[in-house]
Amino acid sequence: MNDVQAFIAVAREKSFTKAAVILGVSPSALSHTIKNLEERLGVRLLARTTRNVAPTEAGERLMQSVAPLLDQINTEVKRISELRDKPAGNVRITCSDDAAEGLIRPKLPEFLKKYPDIIVEICIDYSFTNIVTERFDAGIRLGESISKDMIAVRIGPDWRQAVVGTPEYFQRYPIPVMPQELALHRCINIRHNPVGSIYAWEFEKDGHKMNIRVNGQLLSNSIIHVMNGALDGIGLAYVPESMAKPHIESGQLIEVLADWSPIFEGFHLYYPNKRNKSPAFSAFVDSIKYNDGN
Repeated sequence: MNDVQAFIAVAREKSFTKAAVILGVSPSALSHTIKNLEERLGVRLLARTTRNVAPTEAGERLMQSVAPLLDQINTEVKRISELRDKPAGNVRITCSDDAAEGLIRPKLPEFLKKYPDIIVEICIDYSFTNIVTERFDAGIRLGESISKDMIAVRIGPDWRQAVVGTPEYFQRYPIPVMPQELALHRCINIRHNPVGSIYAWEFEKDGHKMNIRVNGQLLSNSIIHVMNGALDGIGLAYVPESMAKPHIESGQLIEVLADWSPIFEGFHLYYPNKRNKSPAFSAFVDSIKYNDGN
């Protein structure tokens, strides 16, 4: 049965390398396991090329008939283990680095201390990851971006962006008073998805909205590196106000265009409405949900 589970992992991931990581074995050992299984059954289960791995007709039949049964067994075993005195298990979350830094990190030490048998895995990703197909327990996004078929739990307050730069930067460049003037400045861009477009800075004042595409020498997919670029004097950054606030108060950064920065709906943790919540996942949600501004 362990060999069959190994086969299912490879068939699902379509990769010996990815499946080996999930199973905690080496790719060569996994390949040997599958080869032995095929020899015992007398049929080829996987078609291998230098680039791809895919189930054969026999492999597809085995996967469709056996995989649901093994999934059910694993689910039932997991439910039995959850009857322990304290919640236990893994919680996998996908989110952006600013959400992880500002919303999860402050509450994580106390949570992990309280629940020593829970393992939290945080995967940093700015793209719109499918949490079902990628087998995450939940994701974190702005409330306005969450599909209506998901359950959403608010974990942070409404927030705004801030355009910031160092005092030294503004000694060389004039302070902008209108968003259009950013065309004259060196700005630090962010591209949330490696194959997506560069984020256009959003502004709003007195009901008038505009998106401004800016230019500069630095581009990142991480808001933390955008923030660091501003602190290093490379250019202007458009970052969450909460992230910039300590640096503004210390005098390291100066905020401009504050009257043009719109308010965004706060971050929410979301998960499928048909999901059976484990005690470990429920405990995690309770620990990070937003209550009365806390």
